[in-house]
Amino acid sequence: MLTRFVLIQTSHAGNVGGAARAMKVMGFDDLVLVAPRWPNVLRREETIQRASGALDVLERARIVDTLDEALHGVSHLCATAMTPRDFGPPTRAPRPHFDGLVGPSANKAEAPTGVAFLFGSERFGMRNEDVYRCHACLSIPTDPHFGSLNLAAAVQLIAYDWRQALGGFGAAQLDAPRAAADAQSVAGMLAHLEQALVAIDFLDPDAPKKLMPRLNQLFNRAEPSDEEIHILRGIAKAMLQAAQRAKR
Repeated sequence: MLTRFVLIQTSHAGNVGGAARAMKVMGFDDLVLVAPRWPNVLRREETIQRASGALDVLERARIVDTLDEALHGVSHLCATAMTPRDFGPPTRAPRPHFDGLVGPSANKAEAPTGVAFLFGSERFGMRNEDVYRCHACLSIPTDPHFGSLNLAAAVQLIAYDWRQALGGFGAAQLDAPRAAADAQSVAGMLAHLEQALVAIDFLDPDAPKKLMPRLNQLFNRAEPSDEEIHILRGIAKAMLQAAQRAKR
């Protein structure tokens, strides 16, 4: 589905770069600027710095004079506003609205061919006449006492919720599944550790009580890996060596 982010009369170059970055991390790259304050905003240093690597989004971005030019191929328009208006499209939180468009209960036959998210100027927001032409007005749930969002931050939140509605990306798996060491390795490590604890006079072999069974249970719960067993045996070895040096 075509997804477009439209920034209307943006006044701060850095917000254009921040919006491009927000879009890219959510997998979107269709950005249109309507009558921005700076005609060369896509090439300004502040824009490029705030984009932080999302230069391909800036390279694809278009600058147009009117909102009509920004909406080619779009069938569903979403305005953004901090406060509801007394007239115009219904005001909704992003997630419920997106669920109605593309969620499991949505009518697939009536799904839009393209969606555009409209963001107004940082100085005065969206004009009423632009809001009135939209199908919905999205209001991001915020603290009722302070709901003023930075433009790029608002783009990020809308982009995230829309991406989740489209299926999301899934969380990155940073660590491969870890295999626990076998019982024999754990037993060998415990025997080694017991020697070290006796050597440093922490464990009295004549009155051990339940120290080693408790440690056995602790390591069973922790499920240490082979590498972690090697580390623990290295610690036990160092303890034994330190005890031997102390007795010389």
